[in-house]
Amino acid sequence: MSLKEDYIVIGDEDKGYRLDQFCIPKHYQNDLSSVIIPAGLINDRTQRLAFNICEDFNYEPIVALCVLKGGYKFFTDLLDCIKSLNSTRNESIPIAVDFIRLKSYVDDQSSGEIQVIGGDNLENLRGKNVLVVEDIVDTGNTMKKLLNVLNRHSPKQVKVASLLVKRTVRSIGYKPNYTGFEIPDKFVVGYALDYNEHFRDLTHICIINENGIEKYKSKS
Repeated sequence: MSLKEDYIVIGDEDKGYRLDQFCIPKHYQNDLSSVIIPAGLINDRTQRLAFNICEDFNYEPIVALCVLKGGYKFFTDLLDCIKSLNSTRNESIPIAVDFIRLKSYVDDQSSGEIQVIGGDNLENLRGKNVLVVEDIVDTGNTMKKLLNVLNRHSPKQVKVASLLVKRTVRSIGYKPNYTGFEIPDKFVVGYALDYNEHFRDLTHICIINENGIEKYKSKS
């Protein structure tokens, strides 16, 4: 399984960009430390990932699985880039789409399995090329468990595209096939990544500050 290790690495000491250099919604201006990945850079990187995906799948049909909720923005933009390539190149890649959510649960033996919610019958993936699209890979545990579930249904192949991979000591070492950016172990929001359902409407990927964490923490 090939891994595209040409992702952009954001260093631990990288402070990002000042908020006043970008258009940040007023309701979030006191809740963020910095912009770590501007929207334009996300868009350009997504275009390159789309090109790599088309080449690697050899323009064969794929089923693109979006992992909700956080993955929807990256999923939409990535597929738009693939569709743009389809309209401008001699070859094109047919795409079917589906949407899933993941629910973690622990059985009596504490196996830590996950449940796939929504989407069509996973049996429909048999013999097909599958592209899983995720917003961020943290420890890698959830994605490894999802791949185990998907592979039970005998797809032709399964590859994973994740916009972000977090560099953390908690990682089990899993790496997606396609990665946009490797980021420090910091709490990031924006571009559909949320904190208790807030910040999904933020265009750039930003680092949340203590004020934002306190302001939007769960009240339960």
